[in-house]
Amino acid sequence: MRKSTALFLLTVFSLSSYSQKSLYTAPLGVQAYTFRKSFPIDVTKTLDTIKMMGFTEIEGGEKSPQEFRKLCDERGISIPSTGCGYDDLIKNPDSVVYRAKILGAKYVMCAWIPHDKSGFTIENAKKAVEDFNKAGKYFKENGLTFCYHAHGYEFQPYEDGTLLDYLFKNTNPEYVSFEMDILWIQFGGGDPVALLKKYGKRWKLMHLKDLRKGVTKDLTGGTSQENDVVLGTGEINIPGILREAKKIGIKHFFIEDESNNVIGQVPQSILYLRSLKE
Repeated sequence: MRKSTALFLLTVFSLSSYSQKSLYTAPLGVQAYTFRKSFPIDVTKTLDTIKMMGFTEIEGGEKSPQEFRKLCDERGISIPSTGCGYDDLIKNPDSVVYRAKILGAKYVMCAWIPHDKSGFTIENAKKAVEDFNKAGKYFKENGLTFCYHAHGYEFQPYEDGTLLDYLFKNTNPEYVSFEMDILWIQFGGGDPVALLKKYGKRWKLMHLKDLRKGVTKDLTGGTSQENDVVLGTGEINIPGILREAKKIGIKHFFIEDESNNVIGQVPQSILYLRSLKE
């Protein structure tokens, strides 16, 4: 516990050296899933911890949206983005919009396209394109931006590219944007920097994570939680990603740590971000 407290204090003290010369200058955000074990136990104490770490933005939402928004507001934490399941996206878009509006979110993201264990197929992609275009249009009409969170299984080869390319090319840019989770892009065999350059402003949001060096990659969209390591200690080119993200105008970045050592790892990841210079 003493080590964790020291890391918290280091994180807070590091804010004083955070300047425009830093590579990372965006608000410090976190994905709520990072604290998936503590939120069900005590939402208030979890948000206190999140505030103490220096976060001012969160993606997600716990408890009732009204209560969660109130608790976040009291701590100076905004909720620019929230998530929804694929079924709700197509069956209950009204409730998704209602919840997002209460939270004060501007973005709604979906992180998984249902598909068989045998792998993601062109049929899955075609259905997703149809559903995303329809839902995205409805969300835009209600002042929200829909983002699909790619998960790595979309790198199945297709024609002269991949099924991720198919999703980009066939969704309407007016209605469908994307969130890059840099770990899952890397794990699926993609190059985050190259994809940021290729699709530019279609990317609106980003999950900041790092992948343990030497991990065998595949197209399942899943790996051991312990392969999620402290930012800067894995194999992902985070400085290169942040430079390209800044060029294309991404404004919301969320640290997401899926390991079982969130309290130890997250403060170290924050310190790493703060240490990066242009």
